[in-house]
Amino acid sequence: MNVLSAPERGSLVSGLAADDPALRDRLAERLRTVEQRLQEHTARTADPRIAPLVGHLVATGGKRLRPLLVLLGAEFGDPESEGVIDAAVLAELVHVSSLYHDDVIDEAGTRHGADSANVRWGNRRAVFAGDWLLAQAARLACELGPRAVRLNATTAGRLVRGQSLELLGPQPGTAPLDHYFQVTAGKSASLIVLSLQLGALQAGAPGAYVDVLTEYGEQLGLAFQMSDDLLDIGSPASASGKEPGMDVEAGVLSLPVLLALADDDPGDGELRALIAAGPAAGTRPHRRALELLRDSAALATAAAMRDERLALARTALGVLPRTPARRILGALCDFVAHRRA
Repeated sequence: MNVLSAPERGSLVSGLAADDPALRDRLAERLRTVEQRLQEHTARTADPRIAPLVGHLVATGGKRLRPLLVLLGAEFGDPESEGVIDAAVLAELVHVSSLYHDDVIDEAGTRHGADSANVRWGNRRAVFAGDWLLAQAARLACELGPRAVRLNATTAGRLVRGQSLELLGPQPGTAPLDHYFQVTAGKSASLIVLSLQLGALQAGAPGAYVDVLTEYGEQLGLAFQMSDDLLDIGSPASASGKEPGMDVEAGVLSLPVLLALADDDPGDGELRALIAAGPAAGTRPHRRALELLRDSAALATAAAMRDERLALARTALGVLPRTPARRILGALCDFVAHRRA
């Protein structure tokens, strides 16, 4: 079932590139090609029984942010260079593979409005699907050349490190907030950086531009996860597409939760007690914790920290030439700051 239609997937491009119809149309057309190749990759299996499993999360949709970033990174070189489309496919394959693994670890029930693969087929097959997609990404990287192979391997290492840190918790002497950013850098920022680097390098962009895009991507990736944390608490289900407070209910130490735990304001004692008790047992404690978080200073502090990261991302862009692609990357910072889904 294709939960997110092609026009909806293109809405991000339409909004970001509204003032440049030529670039908007070119990006939209190239994203359609990426989408077609993604479908082809997941349908092309030695055993047709595998196709529905490995194609499940590709079919259920997503914003296709990472392929878009590959295409935008390529705009700082020759965007028509051979391999740019395959680089965008590679970035999305790595991203989707990580979602299969995350859903197993998190015991998630849904993804993009549909049953998660682990619910529909079980944990073992969901893990296999993630591994299969990683293998497809590795094959594509080999076709693109040594730099793509190196970037793909580096990103896989960062993803595993981020996930392991999340599972194991902070090392002795590591502050909880430092641990949070280590996890986020591995699980979220690494994929944003991979996308921008792949596009820029495949298009032959100057090394200085690649360095700038790397810094921009690192800050944007951190801000994107912080935005997710805020959405879990502050966004209504009608806007975000999921029930609010799922992380709170599961006992996830998101940024607002960590800030609330670190706050020594006596007025927040009830909130700290509810969080310290672990995953909310029953509807009433969960709702109460969510109410208190929404009214706490932690939410505003988390939003300010997100905005600081976005400011760093915008500053990094200042080195790039004033092109339509640079304007879109700047607009993407605004999107992250104000997103509701």
